Amino acid sequence: MGCKKGVPHRKWTKDEKLKIVKLYLDDHIPVKEIESTYHVSRGSVCHWAKQYLEEGESALVPRNGNPYAALHTSKSLTEIERLRLLVAKQEVEIARLKKGYWVKGVGANKEFVFGKEQSMKSSRN
Repeated sequence: MGCKKGVPHRKWTKDEKLKIVKLYLDDHIPVKEIESTYHVSRGSVCHWAKQYLEEGESALVPRNGNPYAALHTSKSLTEIERLRLLVAKQEVEIARLKKGYWVKGVGANKEFVFGKEQSMKSSRN
């Protein structure tokens, strides 16, 4: 079962994933039957089952979005959260520098400078 054009990406809850995994592992329902009944791909069923066997039910919790987005907007950060956010920002900056571009300005005035249009020394100002 492949992706159909124009159909939004399906989000599965932990309970839905657990139900499907239990059908597959405990009730020994074939993947082909689960595919047609629940409209879920074979790869997803096998991936969820593997995660469930290795890590338990907690592995089936959806992990959507950026985990640092809430930290960025939060006013009351703990010291650990503040440091994690700082490390994440520095990792992004390092990746940019490795690719050979710098960011000048902030917000709507942000500009990307590529290549050797400016030296490393002047990018720190």
